[in-house]
Amino acid sequence: MRIELAIFDLDGTLLDTVGDLAAASNRMLALRGLPEHSYDDYCRFVGNGILRLVERALPEELRTPEYVAAARADFIRFYLEAIDRYTKPYAGIPELLAEAARRGVRLAVASNKFQQGTEQLVRRFFPAIPFAAVLGQRPDVPLKPDPAVVEEILARTGIPRERALFVGDSGIDMQTARAAGVRSVGVTWGFRSREELRQAGADVLVDRSEELLRLL
Repeated sequence: MRIELAIFDLDGTLLDTVGDLAAASNRMLALRGLPEHSYDDYCRFVGNGILRLVERALPEELRTPEYVAAARADFIRFYLEAIDRYTKPYAGIPELLAEAARRGVRLAVASNKFQQGTEQLVRRFFPAIPFAAVLGQRPDVPLKPDPAVVEEILARTGIPRERALFVGDSGIDMQTARAAGVRSVGVTWGFRSREELRQAGADVLVDRSEELLRLL
């Protein structure tokens, strides 16, 4: 059946963002005199939104609501100051999106990153791509793996779920697709392992953007 809609996760799927997320988080920690973390640590920390990233970066004894809220505010300030210093699209992604759009496939972004950051990165790196929706974390909208964001995109586009794909790099993304009743594609170039994607029930795994394009 022809695919009419491709919904993409952002971090780890379209963009390699860990370098800037790690830098902002480590600046937040250094401001407080706390131990910093490695790039590999942040690959494990990301995926559930900024609040959880900040919680995971902080020592356990400091993870009170008040402390986390203050740390999150500092993180966002630092992140927005240098959101694209290290971030870059994965190989072949700009070309993939342009070709999919040329073929008439509707495109959307569904991220657990906060809305302002999601929109800023999409504008910066994919200014010519006609996304039908660019949705990040917003108040009163549950994060993935809740399917609410996928349901919203399906409603906006009017495309049946059987003609949609959800593309992501994590088990959370595969769980989101399953909860929404859409087919899932796990990309192996992101932050998580092939085994995590398999265990989360990915319908298809792809190693290169050209393989993904063949599915569209």
